[in-house]
Amino acid sequence: MKVYERVAETLHALGVTQVFGVAGSGNYHVTRALIDRGAAYVSARHEGGAVSMADAYSRMADTLPVVSVHQGGGLTNLITGLTEAAKSGTPLIVLAGEAPTGDRLSNFRVDQEGLARAVGAASVRVARDTATADVRMAVRTALADRTPVVLNFPVDVQTMESPEDGPVPPLQAARPLLPDPADVEAAAQLLLDARAPLIIGGRGARHARDELLNLARLAGGLTATSAVARGLFHGDPYNLDVMGDLASPLTAELVLDSDVIVAFGCGLGRWTTSNGDLLPQKATLVQVDDAPARLGLQRPVQLEIAGDAAATADAIAAHIPEMEELSGKRRTGTNRKRIADGARWPDVPFRPSANPGRIDPRTATIALDGMLGDDKNVAVDSGNFLGYPSMFLTISDARSLCFSQAFQCVGLGLASAIGHAVARPDRLTVAACGDGGLLMGATELETVVRLGLPMVVLVYNDSAYGAEVHHFGRTDGDDGFVTFPDVDFAAVGRGYGFTGATVREEGDLDAVAAWLSGPRDTPLLVDIKVADSAPSWWLADAFKAEG
Repeated sequence: MKVYERVAETLHALGVTQVFGVAGSGNYHVTRALIDRGAAYVSARHEGGAVSMADAYSRMADTLPVVSVHQGGGLTNLITGLTEAAKSGTPLIVLAGEAPTGDRLSNFRVDQEGLARAVGAASVRVARDTATADVRMAVRTALADRTPVVLNFPVDVQTMESPEDGPVPPLQAARPLLPDPADVEAAAQLLLDARAPLIIGGRGARHARDELLNLARLAGGLTATSAVARGLFHGDPYNLDVMGDLASPLTAELVLDSDVIVAFGCGLGRWTTSNGDLLPQKATLVQVDDAPARLGLQRPVQLEIAGDAAATADAIAAHIPEMEELSGKRRTGTNRKRIADGARWPDVPFRPSANPGRIDPRTATIALDGMLGDDKNVAVDSGNFLGYPSMFLTISDARSLCFSQAFQCVGLGLASAIGHAVARPDRLTVAACGDGGLLMGATELETVVRLGLPMVVLVYNDSAYGAEVHHFGRTDGDDGFVTFPDVDFAAVGRGYGFTGATVREEGDLDAVAAWLSGPRDTPLLVDIKVADSAPSWWLADAFKAEG
């Protein structure tokens, strides 16, 4: 057995069943060996696309994927997407070829370990005699630390004879971290004494929906989520939806009225708190996380609890009796009606922008949501537009929205949507991109068509880098700088094999309805010529915060 075969065998034995990548001489053999052992393989058109696909897949399937790339340039091509994954705490393995050991003059040689660590990822190198242990360390690190790991695999080592044989030792399954009983009692007492409790669920609490809802019911609290966990409490009549930068006015009001806030699996970072502006100054903050290093990392909290979200919520709930006077604190008929009428952005009245030949993005997104239905995946790129698909499209569970905004980099959205579609293939996937972001990642349009993915690509097209236009204003020198000639994205989509549609007014959305009612034998790209006279609400608030 060659070392590359042992590496493939070890990865597959440890549960890797999905690989994304771009083939090169430095990763060909090991990728083929993974495929031969039963792993599914998606070939991207760019390594940056491959890692964003894997990032989304890991988030939405909760299984560990591999990204397989060539040495040198194969790795440098994916650094931006790797940074997003590292900042988001996404476990994945980047299996990267590496220049031969000892060959200091190889034109492929770069400091691959240094590159990984520079953007927050971990790094492991495969050696001939310890390949099994090296791979196990990489997998264990990715899963335990929730981080991407670059597994550097020198090309000369790959084809050496492996001295190892026999079965691959399994990894011990992690046990849920149980909270300290004293912390549990303290949290329960805070909720018992609270006038207006709030339970927040983040990405680290996606497995704990029932436990968190039960705790909120007993304590009389409202619920809300971070942006990445939107959909976790879908259907709860006391759910405020997303808090922070993307919050509706009613959500912001009720969050600011809270006096005890218990956040489960949520970092309480800038997105979730609007840089702290949407946290009540006098509220007591409790943070629960099974990674103790994350407690208090984003902001000071009054009570830190190291523990699994579900186990901790159950433990706290055990200290709260079934009492109507407790459960009725905030879960009243008045609040239920207010939330039903105004907590979601589509229910907030607005005056549509009236740019000639362009449609208000809220008008378009609300209409699209009615057509697309609730049972869909949504992956969102970054940019001025991002709040519209994130908040105006219905998200029915906590694995329906891929919100890749930890690095807030434009251009990752289309590839993320592909990973999301592979993770949840039974659903229609919606990719929401700006015009600038889609042009950056357009190479993966071919991947969508080749894989036959059921996908709708929405292009919020303002013919500009909208955030910069709205930030700095329009000047005579903008053309080709932050504003650009209009692109016919429907024609671009047709060139790749999509059905293309252009939307300038609400009636143009009939083309989307026709596609949805048809055979859907091609993906659909919708070029939405959006009104651009004002920034989106969340971006306007961000500008205010800057001063």
